[in-house]
Parts: sequence; C-alpha cells; structure tokens
Amino acid sequence: MSASSTPTSSQPWLHQEGSVIQEFGTVKQFPVALSYEARMYSCQRLNKVLADTQILYGLYKKHHWIMRGVTFYQLHLLLDKHAGEQLELVDTLAERVQTLGGVAVGDPRHVAEITSIPRPPDGVEEVPAMLSRLLEAHETILTAAHDAAARTAELGDDGTNDLLVSQVIRTGELQAWFLAEHLVDTPLVRS
Repeated sequence: MSASSTPTSSQPWLHQEGSVIQEFGTVKQFPVALSYEARMYSCQRLNKVLADTQILYGLYKKHHWIMRGVTFYQLHLLLDKHAGEQLELVDTLAERVQTLGGVAVGDPRHVAEITSIPRPPDGVEEVPAMLSRLLEAHETILTAAHDAAARTAELGDDGTNDLLVSQVIRTGELQAWFLAEHLVDTPLVRS
C-alpha cells in the first residue's frame, strides 16, 4: 500500500483554529483607485445596509411561511419572490464590501447587533401588520441608501453609488410599491 492510499491521507483536519487576519471595521489596500477614506466610509455604510437587508430578507421569508387569509396564495408567492431579490442584494452588497478591502458582516448574531430594523414578534401578526412591518423595513433601508449614495458620489466611489442607486434603491422602491398596494382600502363592489 502506498503512502498516498493510506486511510489517514484523506482525513480532514478537523477542529482547526486560526488567528483573525483582518478585523471587522478595517479596510486593506486594494488597487481600486479610491482613497482609504472613501473605501472606509463606503464599507461602513454598506455593512449597515447589508445588515438591514439581511434582516429584511429574513422578514420576507418569515412572512412568506406564515401568511394567512384570502390573499394567502398571491402574497405567499410575492413575498418569496421579494425574498429572493433581497438575497441577491445581500450577496452583491457583501461582495462590494470585500471589493473595497473591507470585511462584510455575515454572522447573524453580528447582523442583529448592528441592524436598525426592529425585531418582529415571534408569533404570527395579522397580514396588514406583517406588510406594514416590511414597508417600514424598506423605508429604513431606502433612507440609509439615499444618504449613503449621495455621500459616496461626493467621495468619488461610483461603484458603491451605482450599487446603492441602481440595485438597492430601485429594488426597494419597487418592492415597497407592490406591498403598499396590498394595503389600499378599496371600496366593495355591490351588485
């Protein structure tokens, strides 16, 4: 039996521990033609939007699972679609932080520490309350994204500005519109 075919040669190295090689809240130098200050600011703002977006994704999935009532089917599908779009934003935001030399917030416990989105009840709320909660989360993210987009434009970070405007803001506005229209009080049609 050769050394490469011994049972220990394919054994995974389990229970590894390592040193932190980059602290959260720092940026390393990358050749992306942006100043340290611009990259640091963008990473801080992107991580805040990223944390809130991860919470919004979680809210969408929760409400998708526990939806009730006569509009169950339509809202069940809509909320799942929106959750998928938010999950794409999560990945895009995290990758932008990494592109700028930062460390993207990823651990759910860390996300919970820095999010601005209030925690929902553990149980099931009435449908209008669930939709209102999603709308409020969208507005929190949109407010932060508008502010961050303006400031990153001033700092010359066109990539972050574009991401915030063309993806975070446009997606959030469209999703908020779809949700808000479900809360409109329409008159009953009488025959």
